[in-house]
Amino acid sequence: MRSVRTPSLIGALVLSLLPALLLVSCGEAETAGVSVQSPADGEAFRVAVARFSHETCTFCPGGDPGIEDWTYSGPPRVGDEVLEGGSYVGGFVDQAREFPDLELLGLPSPRGVFGGSSRSWNQEEVFDHFVGGMLEELEAILPVDGVYLSLHGAMAVRNIARAEAEMARRFREVVGPDVPIVATFDLHGNQDTEFLQWADGAFVTKRFPHYDSYRQGQRAARYLRNVMRGAYEPTTAVRTPPILTATVLQWTGASPVMDIMERARRWEDREPGAFVSVFLGFPWSDVPAVGTSVHVMTNGDQELADHIADDVAEFMWRVRSDWAYGEYPGPQEAVATAIDAIAAGETPVVLADYWDRPGDGTWTLRELQERGVARVLYASLTDEPALAAIWDQDLQPGDAFDMEVGGYTGEQAGEPVRIAGTLIWRGERFGYDRVAAIEHGEGNVLILAPGYQQSTTPEQLRFGPIEPDAFDVFVLKTRVHFRRGFDETGYARTIQIVDAPGDWFGTVRLEALDYENVDLDAYYPFGDPVYEPSADR
Repeated sequence: MRSVRTPSLIGALVLSLLPALLLVSCGEAETAGVSVQSPADGEAFRVAVARFSHETCTFCPGGDPGIEDWTYSGPPRVGDEVLEGGSYVGGFVDQAREFPDLELLGLPSPRGVFGGSSRSWNQEEVFDHFVGGMLEELEAILPVDGVYLSLHGAMAVRNIARAEAEMARRFREVVGPDVPIVATFDLHGNQDTEFLQWADGAFVTKRFPHYDSYRQGQRAARYLRNVMRGAYEPTTAVRTPPILTATVLQWTGASPVMDIMERARRWEDREPGAFVSVFLGFPWSDVPAVGTSVHVMTNGDQELADHIADDVAEFMWRVRSDWAYGEYPGPQEAVATAIDAIAAGETPVVLADYWDRPGDGTWTLRELQERGVARVLYASLTDEPALAAIWDQDLQPGDAFDMEVGGYTGEQAGEPVRIAGTLIWRGERFGYDRVAAIEHGEGNVLILAPGYQQSTTPEQLRFGPIEPDAFDVFVLKTRVHFRRGFDETGYARTIQIVDAPGDWFGTVRLEALDYENVDLDAYYPFGDPVYEPSADR
């Protein structure tokens, strides 16, 4: 006789399946028939959490940062302090805390290096020091059931070819072969096949600006929990199409990069349990794994993982010419565009010095000054010596300021520019202990910072007496992140990416760089490589 389900039985069945249904809705399906594990009664899965992130510009001047540069903002975070904050870690932690069976254990993690992505090679002792501190604490709290690493993907370390993969390898040595290791990354990472040889999952932002960093942290938490529970068997595939582009060309708000990321999302929507990540590469790290790559994870289905990786890599290769080139006006033409926009009422104007990684380039500043452009907010110019002079002389708001600024890292930065005006603000800002604002000319303000500062929203510039809405022109040291607050919000009426008047590092002209670990001829568009995704296994 055919059995009939009563409403109460159906309701009970739905409730029993609800956790799995929720996972399916998030794209993290459990495989039917898998024996799902749970911690012993009253216990939880113990997950170690560590953060070590740097986008390393190995061509940048200023010397290799040491431990003191990494502790500029304070000693490493420890314990629960590691779990605080937003972005990737915030997403991971918030998602993990929604599950009653996860316990998070923070490992000592450095805060960030002075100067950020404008700093050169990390010293080997820096890597050993901080990773060693993590592993020492990890060994003390063993056993753990899982590891989460918040990384960048473009860290470069002297004598270590693949820093993030080496970090995963060292963690693997401590936790053994069966404890899953999962990481989140910035899409500007340089990652080939090696990271996933030691780890079980990589979650990479799909948007630039990185609106989805929090979401990738959430996804990593759900994924790691499923792996620990035995509900997911990580099966991976990696492809490395030989494409190398400047990051200014990697904006995901325009095709074809937008289409590449949409193709990855489409595969995730079509195939429950599939995760597809794309690294666009960071060309200013002189490391062997530089360039683009596709990372795919599936639930025990190698054939599907290979098929997805082949498809996305093939698509990237097919559209490569549409995101490998870029030409932008120099300072003279860009300032002329700004002047025309002011006359037409198409303000505010953003002039983005995309090429200036140290932040002390003066070409655009000089052109604006010579053309007498008014109501300019220059945010910001790197000049530690000028800031030291302000503090040494104990200049206070209202005091006269008359100094040469900028242009001290080499020929590409241009000559220093004399600024005569009034100090209107000094204090802590942008994570630095010394920042100053100088009013000069006709309503112009120049912000001085001791290290590279990439301003991404008008709100970041609303401090002290500064009111961003009062300016007609913003000069920003940025490539794409400024679009978050100035473009995609509709704030700026006119936007002009500004090039440098020379073939220097930071520009789209990567052939001008003196690579030691990279053969540019092996990458499009600098050589003529042949690529077949199916052969990249």
